[in-house]
This record gives sequence, C-alpha cells and structure tokens, in this order.
Amino acid sequence: MPSIFFELIGNPPQVAETYTFSSIEIKQTAFRIDGVFLPIQGEQNPIYFVEVQFQNDTEIYSRLFSEIFLYLRQNQPKNSWRGVVIYPTRSLDTSDIDNYSELFTSQRVSRVYLDELGEAVSLPVGIATIKLVVENEETAIVTARELIDRTQEEINLEPQRRQLLQLIETILVYKFPTMSRKEIEEMFGLSDLKQTRVYQEAKQEGKQEGRLEAKLEAVSRLVSLGLTVEQIAQALNLDIAQVRQAAQSNGKNV
Repeated sequence: MPSIFFELIGNPPQVAETYTFSSIEIKQTAFRIDGVFLPIQGEQNPIYFVEVQFQNDTEIYSRLFSEIFLYLRQNQPKNSWRGVVIYPTRSLDTSDIDNYSELFTSQRVSRVYLDELGEAVSLPVGIATIKLVVENEETAIVTARELIDRTQEEINLEPQRRQLLQLIETILVYKFPTMSRKEIEEMFGLSDLKQTRVYQEAKQEGKQEGRLEAKLEAVSRLVSLGLTVEQIAQALNLDIAQVRQAAQSNGKNV
C-alpha cells in the first residue's frame, strides 16, 4: 500500500496514485577519487576528498558524491568529511547541483577557481605555482621566472624546493609544448637546474642516445615484416608516436 508512505510524511494518500513504486537494483561501477587526505591520527580532523576538474563534465557532482558515499559505506570512518573541487575557471563549473545544494550551502563541499585566487605576487609560493597553470601565455614566462626566484629565496628545505622546481618545470612543459629544452634550462640557475626533470632526462638521454638510434633504425625492418605499430612499440620499448615517426621518415606507411 504505497499510500501509507505518503501519509507517513504528511501528504494525502491520494498522492500515491501519481507514482509508481518498485525496488530497484543499483549496479556498482568502478570509481577512482582524484585524491583523499586521511588524518594520520585522531577523529577531530576531517577526511578531505579532492577532485580536480579541468574540462567540462556535466556529471562531475553525481560521480563525485557516488564515490564519496561509496567510500564512506565501505570504510565506515569515524572522522567527518569535506569535499573540495578545484577548477581552473568558474566557466567549467556547469554541472547541475540541484540535488546536492545542501552539501554546498553547508560548506561540506567547497569549490576553488584558480583564476580567482588573486595576483601571484601576493600569494604563497606554492599556491602561486598552482595558479601558473591558468596564467596567460603572455605573462606565464615572466611569472615562472619570478616563482623560480621566490622558490630559491623562500624554500629552505632542499626536498621541498626540488619538488616545487619540478612542479614549475612540469607546468611549463605542458603549457608550452614547443618550448625547447634550452629555453627551459635558461630559466633555472645551474644549481637548481640539476634538480629538475629536464636536467636528469638530458643526462640519461646522453647515455641512451646511441641505443635509441639503433631501435629507431630497426623500426623500418619490422614494419616490412608486417608487424603492427603496437607490436613494434612493445618489442622495442618505444612510444607508439616514436614508432610512427621513425616509420614515416623511412617512407613506410603505418
């Protein structure tokens, strides 16, 4: 008698006639949360669930809350929890929140827009480095140089300084894919350059250059034998893009 339910919640029993009732099985899919900060000890500190969203996704909140509540069910933590969603800009925050509005109004879940954090010079060096991701290309190079100088001056612990320099370098590599290694090297001082991935890769590349050339020369022969790009890449431990480029430079279609 579905009408009894509506009477229980203070509605006329006739409302049941405008509904259908059934027991629904929910199939569980695999979820992966971008980041979870678990308190090392004590129950007074909340668990933080972090989602980083740099592309338009109209289902981000339904997916995020499914992940969070499934985690809570499976792990039964005693700590409270908070959620943080990080966007490069507010314009990407387009998902409907009508079904989750209470979680936002209660500050259980908060949103961060990197381009609204303020000027880099007024921010802590770590936050300013993250903001470099959304910096305009016209100003990003100057900002990166300033961040390198600030890192050298403000960060005294060598492991932390190395991590921050590597982060700046990684952002530059992705933000300016056509920037040459020499250009990136020129942005760092010699002592700090040695801590970056570019420097370490350059050293390793010098050791492996001869071996890589031999692999690339073998690509053409393997194509002639009828192997696929994927098979060659796996056999020679190369990227598929390297295999394609090597084959095309030798006039082979793959």
